[in-house]
Amino acid sequence: MLLSLVLHMYSMCCVLPAAVLLGTAPTYVLAWGAWRLLSAFLPSRFYQAVDDRLYCIYQSMVLFFFENYTGVQILLYGDLPKNKENIIYLANHQSTVDWIVADILAIRQNALGHVRYVLKDGLKWLPLYGCYFSQHGGIYVKRSAKFNEKEMRKKLQSYINAGTPMYLVIFPEGTRYNPELTKVISASQTFAAQEGLPVLKHVLTPRIKATHVAFESMKNYLDAIYDVTVAFEGTVDDKGQRKEAPSMAEFLCKECPKIHIHIDRIDKKDVPEEQVYMKRWLHERFEIKDK
Repeated sequence: MLLSLVLHMYSMCCVLPAAVLLGTAPTYVLAWGAWRLLSAFLPSRFYQAVDDRLYCIYQSMVLFFFENYTGVQILLYGDLPKNKENIIYLANHQSTVDWIVADILAIRQNALGHVRYVLKDGLKWLPLYGCYFSQHGGIYVKRSAKFNEKEMRKKLQSYINAGTPMYLVIFPEGTRYNPELTKVISASQTFAAQEGLPVLKHVLTPRIKATHVAFESMKNYLDAIYDVTVAFEGTVDDKGQRKEAPSMAEFLCKECPKIHIHIDRIDKKDVPEEQVYMKRWLHERFEIKDK
């Protein structure tokens, strides 16, 4: 009976925040929808300013559960500026919690409402969130040959024209690193070898298209690129082998005591503009993450 009680209490750790976050989502979307209609005849910057504020309020609640409720210790390394900037955020990707990590950094710069994501096209079908992310400034992209470069450039240019603050989050690996998905890791390493690039062991080979299009489209609008490396405590076993990073549910069940986040602020003038050189540069950044 004691074991049942312990298991019940454990399950409740993630049930409460999940119920609150999912339960308030429809209300949030309704509030956004009302503002979308009311602002239809106003300049886009007015819509964006209020939308960013609404997004900030909702994401602050998300962060309360993921940071304060869980009691996780956030360890920051490197150079995170105190003031908000227009940036491209490049990070390794190993967990659904990685989306929250971007929020953790953004709120420390008073830029939480400006976080926008480059997302896999399939995520647009997520109930409520899928539609909203696009309206908030998110960009859905398809992989490889189906990547619509023209559409992404068009959307980014519209944000620049409207003076939209940009905290654009990109995960260049394109999918999560999971040590149990050996076929994905093997395919990534094979691709690197075929391209004449160093083979990576603890991250996947980064793809260049979305990063190159974003940088080329916004280079005169950006202040910098943030190269972010994230490590979740407890994802290496006693033998030094990688384990799967915690999911959102596991994280809310307080299974991750610490997150280590390293930020390297890179001035845009130090980023090569031509795609072939940027590809090498991006891979070198991931070689550093790998080490």
